[in-house]
Amino acid sequence: MAAVSDPTPERGDDRADDPVLEQRARVRRLTTMGQRVGYLLFLAASVGFFYGFATAYSDGLVTFIVACLIAGSVVLAPAIVFSYAVRAADRADRDDDW
Repeated sequence: MAAVSDPTPERGDDRADDPVLEQRARVRRLTTMGQRVGYLLFLAASVGFFYGFATAYSDGLVTFIVACLIAGSVVLAPAIVFSYAVRAADRADRDDDW
């Protein structure tokens, strides 16, 4: 009986050297990092907003909040889209549904 970690006989050992899977793994790492950075920027904007709400909004604080929201949107939107694409490609590979 074959172990669970053994490659399937149909695909063999060539999956470890597949450039498409390597690129997909690289995109997965980038999307994970992009999502973390994007959500962190939204968190920074939220903290800045509530700090300004508790004290007083200065021009610098408002600029910081708006910059964090814009940068978070620019980083997070493509990261989310590409993460869905990577998951769909993984699902298509798993189900052999290309």
